[in-house]
Amino acid sequence: MKLISIRLCNFRQFYGKTPEIVLASGEQNTTVIHGNNGAGKTTLLNAFTWVLYEKFSAAFASEEQLVNKRAIAESPMGDAVDCWVELGFEHQNKRYQAKRLCRAYKTELGVEQGQSELYLQIAGDDGRWLLPQQLPEDIIGRILPTSLHQYFFFDGERIEQIVRSDKKAEIAEATKTLLGVEVLNRSIKHLKEAKKSLEAELALIGDFETRKLLKEQEKLEQESQVISNRQKEIEQEIAHQDELKKTVGNRLLELGGAQELQRLRDELEAKEKLVREQLKQSQEAQKRAISTRGYTVLLSEVTAEFREIVDELRKAGELPVGIKRQFVSDLLHEQRCICGTELIEGTSTHQHVSAWMDKAGMADVEETAIRMSAQVEEIDKQVPEFWENVDRQQANIAQGRADLSQIETQLDDINKKLRTYPNEDIQQLQKRLDETEEKIRDLTLEKGANQQKIESLKAEIDRQTKQITKHKMNEAKQALAQRRIATTQEAIERLTEVRSRLENQFRSSLEKRVQEIFTSISFTPYIPKLSEKYELMLVDPTGGQETIVAASTGENQILSLSFIGGIIDRVREWIQENTLMGLDSSTFPMVMDSPFGSLDEIYRRQIAKKLPQLANQLVVLVTKTQWRGEVEQEMAHRLGREYVLTYNSPKLDCEEDAIELGGIPYLLVKRSSSEFEYTEIVEVDYSF
Repeated sequence: MKLISIRLCNFRQFYGKTPEIVLASGEQNTTVIHGNNGAGKTTLLNAFTWVLYEKFSAAFASEEQLVNKRAIAESPMGDAVDCWVELGFEHQNKRYQAKRLCRAYKTELGVEQGQSELYLQIAGDDGRWLLPQQLPEDIIGRILPTSLHQYFFFDGERIEQIVRSDKKAEIAEATKTLLGVEVLNRSIKHLKEAKKSLEAELALIGDFETRKLLKEQEKLEQESQVISNRQKEIEQEIAHQDELKKTVGNRLLELGGAQELQRLRDELEAKEKLVREQLKQSQEAQKRAISTRGYTVLLSEVTAEFREIVDELRKAGELPVGIKRQFVSDLLHEQRCICGTELIEGTSTHQHVSAWMDKAGMADVEETAIRMSAQVEEIDKQVPEFWENVDRQQANIAQGRADLSQIETQLDDINKKLRTYPNEDIQQLQKRLDETEEKIRDLTLEKGANQQKIESLKAEIDRQTKQITKHKMNEAKQALAQRRIATTQEAIERLTEVRSRLENQFRSSLEKRVQEIFTSISFTPYIPKLSEKYELMLVDPTGGQETIVAASTGENQILSLSFIGGIIDRVREWIQENTLMGLDSSTFPMVMDSPFGSLDEIYRRQIAKKLPQLANQLVVLVTKTQWRGEVEQEMAHRLGREYVLTYNSPKLDCEEDAIELGGIPYLLVKRSSSEFEYTEIVEVDYSF
């Protein structure tokens, strides 16, 4: 999606029809919009999300009051006041014009605002604008899904919320949409439905034994589905209990005397989560090493035997080969020896040369021996490397378990202190925490038991499927139906494996890119980590052991920005390599409101340098103080378009404010010509 332009009419502070804001692209891909606080920067950000998705950011208050107050006041009673946003964009070489419209009516009881309506037109090859055959929401959803809009249109001052733990499920699902995993999910779902239809068909035409096996399989699948549904309920309940736990923890932080204990507990729990993740990674690395290279330690006798055989061949003079059989064969074929003597069949000279056929070695034997010797050498080299890797992972596992034991002991001590704390409020809060922990523990155990049941049922279903496959079919129709079922099942299994590998590969690639971006911006030695559930953590690798870092607001902003940049970059690259698996376009915009708010000079400079590189298009909404200095210096060469939001204040004593751009002053605040506040959009002109 490439944004072309946006225009507003009576949308919040913007009275009447605004001039068209043309958005930069290409090499100078940055559009900067200047405005003071309250001038309409957040409104403009939300104009993008409203027109496309009818969504608003957290900082956008009074969503039900979209229509400009002055426009309503000036309209006759009962007349409709139009409020709309029009956005032009391009996708896959097609031009689109999206317009969302709502109306407000002034009545004796106040102002009534109607529902919004979305209109979409597509430019044809002949230049005419045409109405699409599909719903506008569906078309926009395919270009840039609703679940992803927050990663491309966001409030920079609240960007750190992306790293919050309660966002992890949302992040995971949105990333899967970007990756194209939903395509595989739908394919698997449809294949399963097709398999059920085929099995129903087989049940009708199959014999008694076939119908019996199919009925048993259906029963197992139903049982598995019931448990799977329960697993989802458990996950939701665990998430709810985690939120309760967090709420109680925050309350303890507010109570006098418990702050330090609760702060320490939060740090220990975060560290516990990291250690468990590292422990899991070490165990998986050890399993991977054993499954892929464990065979090398079992080949020592075989490799020694191979060397003995080669040595014996060398001692016998058969390696390296002196005379090749092919050479002797060529002489006999040409009927002439290398000394010039004719080799006529039946003569003594022919028989003498022919005798060398038995003495000469095979060339391919020699080549094979040389090649196998190199492979055997490589296998022998891998043995000490394998043991070194296993020992290292085993040491990591032992250290992780020791760390976990220590952390658990410390957590128990803190819990005991809080349970017996003199303050009864603290005791009650700790009691609630204990109850919550117990619920989480019970739910986790139930979840684990259910997972075992699901795996057991899956194995039983697979066994039933194979039994049905092997069952003898007497009629051609039965055999055909069975082959179709088997093929469908094989397709389901392969697509499931592709999905798993795709997710793991993408997550690993994403983590690496997030680390690269974070490292290029931050001056700290910290490293971002991405768990299987897309939880973002910041760890300190110094000292030989990774420890979790309690990141500051600024570091969380950089971490979140790195995550967004990583998603955009990895998906852009992923789609270019796998055009069938993701969104149809590798062009992504980024619209940010106040991205430099709470950052110091060094981070402001680094982010200003990095932002235009992260997205194909960048729209930045900034105040005068956020823009000046290092930000302006780093972004000036990427600047393609620039606008100023001029706020008209109804206050009689309002203090005017201005910003100088290109040597020309532009008003940021001025006295309103009426009793109403409103904002004008002025383009910065560098033509003179």
